[in-house]
Amino acid sequence: MVTQYLNLLRDFLVGLLDRGWTRSPRLALGLIVGGCLTTVFIGLTGPSTVVLTLGPRRSLLPPWYLPVGMIALPDWVLMPALWAAIVAGGVGLWIALRAIRAGWRPRHRRLFALAAGLNILTALVPPMTSGDVLMYAAYGRVQVLGADPYTVTPAEIFRQQYDAVLRFTERPWQDTPSVYGPIASFVQYAANVLGGDNMHDIVFWLQAFTVVSFLALGAITVRLAHGEPATQARAVFLTVGNPLLIWAIVAGGHNESLAVVFAVAGLYFLRRNPVLAGVGIGLAGCVKVTLVFYGIAMLWAYRRNLKQLALLLAGALVPFAICYGLLAPEALFAALRNTGYVSSGSWAAWVLGWLWAPLGGDVARVVVTVMSGVLLVLVAIALYQILPWTGVVGIDPLADPRRDPLTVAVRSALVLSAAWLLTAPYTLPWYDLIVWVPLAIMAPSALVGVFIWRGAALSVAYVASRSVDVDTGVLSVANYLRDAVSPTIQMWILAFLGLWWLIERPDRLRRRRTQERIERVRGPKTPVS
Repeated sequence: MVTQYLNLLRDFLVGLLDRGWTRSPRLALGLIVGGCLTTVFIGLTGPSTVVLTLGPRRSLLPPWYLPVGMIALPDWVLMPALWAAIVAGGVGLWIALRAIRAGWRPRHRRLFALAAGLNILTALVPPMTSGDVLMYAAYGRVQVLGADPYTVTPAEIFRQQYDAVLRFTERPWQDTPSVYGPIASFVQYAANVLGGDNMHDIVFWLQAFTVVSFLALGAITVRLAHGEPATQARAVFLTVGNPLLIWAIVAGGHNESLAVVFAVAGLYFLRRNPVLAGVGIGLAGCVKVTLVFYGIAMLWAYRRNLKQLALLLAGALVPFAICYGLLAPEALFAALRNTGYVSSGSWAAWVLGWLWAPLGGDVARVVVTVMSGVLLVLVAIALYQILPWTGVVGIDPLADPRRDPLTVAVRSALVLSAAWLLTAPYTLPWYDLIVWVPLAIMAPSALVGVFIWRGAALSVAYVASRSVDVDTGVLSVANYLRDAVSPTIQMWILAFLGLWWLIERPDRLRRRRTQERIERVRGPKTPVS
């Protein structure tokens, strides 16, 4: 009975949203481009409560912005404009995907060129709403000064002596040592060498590394979808043409793309060369250890072939041994420093607040951590059962996708990454890049809509994430969006996953998949005329 009511509700919502404008390519592109150009314009206005202050400009290098004070927009204009731009981009992305399902087949090369243009324009203005890129520059500066960023914090230096770069870092991470892998540390060091003692120029080089790696991972993802125009278009929209990612990765100045580009390269070689696939995921882990989910997925894909499994491990161990064994052993455990945090905007923020008074802070954090682990397992099992088993492009239509290493790896990476992101107590919008790539080349599912909702909610929540003075009225709205609206949406998403699992019950899925196997062998049934 419950399932019948859920099916009726689903049919009602589908009918309600099945309107012509929800499949309009022109409207989709207009919303996406308009949202991105809005953020570019705000970046051009220069330092403010949402645009970073990068210090003096001593060269003609980007980021570019108008002279300070030429266009001085108040907070009640800046923040609502960014909120509207993020929501518009999310709606545009949803409409574009519906248009593709309805038969729209844009030329993926032109689409990629448009997306690349939007990314480059966004990178030509100062980063916004997060001071993380300033910390990347600071960790590189610590290395240039001859110290170890894994043990020496930027604050330990600038509190003792004046430094032209470190003085522009922002709270609250000034007293935190680096949590990034050796390759990320090398990029931060290289940006400092290229940018000298000017924060503005250092940020330019960090942004350049980010955009190039972001466009490269998008190109590889589109290549993985070669031969299927619909999948190629989806691959563009869900990676480099994804306005939520352009905002979170490029406008926010975050380095997730540096890690994911190596992981995607590893996926590209999974059918071709297990050693190179292993090298790819090993390099990804040397940027950020959170890419372990991709590594587990690749191991699972080769579980039936011990020789390929051994070659994959050998390929991964080479960069791991060099980076973590020889160059920076302390970096392997650096990411563990972030464990135990609960981010505002996540489902766990409310739960922690409810448990704080009766249990105390320390016990409440332990309970939330245990709840997160249990939820991760449950969500991973549910997603593994209900996500479609459709082969990644290039597999024989008659072959079982469960025997294709690339399909198994991509699907497993999606299951593990999505389960982690949706259940982690500490989660941020730019983390979602690891799940958008497998979503781009897998068969369409409701999980795409889940991450559009999640990404838009978290992105809106973190527009006011810097430790700077904000207009009181606007700040109260921003706090409400971060502390009330976003956690509510994250909880709704978890509830939706439970309802989705109830609708797509495992017994029904088994019957459907049995029929699919029969049709692959015998061919589909044809009506009798």
